Amino acid sequence: MSEMAAPRPLVPAFAGIYSALDPLSLPLLRFTMGVILMPHGCQKLFGWFGGAGFEKFIGFFDKMGWHPAAFWVALVALTELVGGFLLAIGFLTRFAAAAIVIFMINAVWATSAKGFFWSQGGCEYSIVIGVVALVFLIRGGGRFSVDQALGSEL
Repeated sequence: MSEMAAPRPLVPAFAGIYSALDPLSLPLLRFTMGVILMPHGCQKLFGWFGGAGFEKFIGFFDKMGWHPAAFWVALVALTELVGGFLLAIGFLTRFAAAAIVIFMINAVWATSAKGFFWSQGGCEYSIVIGVVALVFLIRGGGRFSVDQALGSEL
């Protein structure tokens, strides 16, 4: 199959800006998604950023039927904190992205009963994070990643 020609910008004067920023788009998405996940892990582990902390999250997970709750809280929190950090810097990107995808599939399952919208505790936030992580599972860390600098990607 041949490559399709790039679409013509609606505002041709912006073509140079789009072209200049294109190499930064996926690294920006990777970094932003990783940085967004990290505070959620800190909320669960340390109670930072208004979070309930480890002990209270153990209670939440226990009530949801996730046993042993301490294990699951630690796994989820470390996926968010460590996985988010690895995604942000692009190190072991596919491994981190796979962990996040698995976690988000679970999160969608857990929140879907509340509907779609995050404002009602629904699953839309988990879907977005899962799809972004899936992109990096497929594509790897790409430009400006530690993986690229090391010359290896899982």
